[in-house]
Amino acid sequence: MLVVGIKPGHDGSMAVIEDGELTLALESEKDSFARHWHLAPTTLLRVAERVGRIPDVVALGGWRVVGGSGHRSVGVGYHDPNRTQQRRMRFFGGETTYFSSSHVRSHIMSAIGMAPRKTHPQQAVLVWEGITGGFYLVDDGFRVVREIPVLTEPGARYAFLFAVADPAFPDHGAIPDLAVSGKLMALAAYGDADSADERITEAVERILAVDTIYPAPKASFRDAPFHNAGVESEAAKTAAALLNRRIFEVFADAAKEHLPPGLPLRVAGGCGLNCDWNTLWRRSGYFSSVFVPPCPNDSGSAIGTAIDALCAATGDPHVDWSVYSGLEFEWDADPDPRTWTRTPLDHGALADAIAAGDVVAWVRGRWEIGPRALGNRSILAEPFRAATRDRLNTIKQRESYRPIAPCCRAEDTGRVFVEDFADPYMLYFRRLRSPDVRAVTHVDGTARAQTVRREDNAPLHALLSAFAARHGVGVLCNTSLNFKGMGFINRMSDLVEFCEARGLDGMVVDGVWFRRGDRAPAVGPAAAG
Repeated sequence: MLVVGIKPGHDGSMAVIEDGELTLALESEKDSFARHWHLAPTTLLRVAERVGRIPDVVALGGWRVVGGSGHRSVGVGYHDPNRTQQRRMRFFGGETTYFSSSHVRSHIMSAIGMAPRKTHPQQAVLVWEGITGGFYLVDDGFRVVREIPVLTEPGARYAFLFAVADPAFPDHGAIPDLAVSGKLMALAAYGDADSADERITEAVERILAVDTIYPAPKASFRDAPFHNAGVESEAAKTAAALLNRRIFEVFADAAKEHLPPGLPLRVAGGCGLNCDWNTLWRRSGYFSSVFVPPCPNDSGSAIGTAIDALCAATGDPHVDWSVYSGLEFEWDADPDPRTWTRTPLDHGALADAIAAGDVVAWVRGRWEIGPRALGNRSILAEPFRAATRDRLNTIKQRESYRPIAPCCRAEDTGRVFVEDFADPYMLYFRRLRSPDVRAVTHVDGTARAQTVRREDNAPLHALLSAFAARHGVGVLCNTSLNFKGMGFINRMSDLVEFCEARGLDGMVVDGVWFRRGDRAPAVGPAAAG
């Protein structure tokens, strides 16, 4: 069975599932389109090029369009967690089945269908995002048997605090940018929730209590200590730490009140990218297990709708999938040999260059699904010097308070971090054992690490092994390869432009190493790994 899923609206994407395997997942923002880009015609054309026949099912995710005379639904709409629709339709001259289910259900089914394959009489799904915030109790027939609303617009409320502190954000009529949530998560680590005074505490509770953040009621927070104080002010950092704690407490209290203990928890929605909250769910002990997919935000919604359509047809939502389900890198130009010297990749020589301070673009295979670079569209650097973090933030044109994540060879995880568990998708925080890896240690002593096994990403594991042979541990800085405000780079012309403009020292593309001409290494015997 061939199913094509479509996510309309922002974070537009398409997904292809064939015979129970995710074969393609394309987000329109990738290939250097603007972040959260709407579904682009090029995305449809790329899918059409790679699908060999008319799909058995075309699955359209529900959505809500705002404009004109008001709200208009796409497909079956946004909220109803059980609503689906099916009918026969004509599709490019052939016959197929049209399927649609709600946007909320796309989150539910992506979290269930991508989770480890196991039968559960019931499971809990937490959907928390810019609009929806609640738990859904799902039976073994994959129907929602109970909906537990907790807090509307949790993601928007989180971003709203950043807006209140930001003098550039207007007091009236604006909508917070959910993309600042990652910045607020970084700032929260600088604050101490326990130090919040009465005024900050009262303002944070009011953020939790307002009816809606669409549009943001910033004017009513003019009396808050952090209003227009600047996002890096002590008041804003303290408030961020407190709001971070309070949102989790609201949902944790609701889980204990309304859900039986010991259920498996699946997490979906953009708040599933908050590593602090994911870590707290793991530590809570209330659920038998916790699963977060690598694309819990809307970038995974096309996958979720395709999974839902598959389940409707077969009764089984579980799919085989790889996080590397994007497109292959496009070699649309050759780097200028007057600037770049080309040599075969030697992992040992590259490890030495990185240890000496080289910052390198690392490209291989197909791009990652979801927003986090996991070793196929990455920038790599040595992890020991704080100055490396500062250089990477300058390259990425990011604020100085933003942390840099590490990738770590799985067999070294327990040596580098206190918590030794697999996290191949960078979804949890863990504490550093040593202060030596300064470039990847956040102000609170934690890092969001990707653990790398040979079976999952052999080339990156080989480089980490070569680095470990020389420096004791296989850990490197790993940040995403993209222009500011754009999705991952996916063509050589853009890669060269980026590396030359931002001052990178090298590029590795599918086993070929390019260094600036005056820095080419002598090619020696292959090193460890």
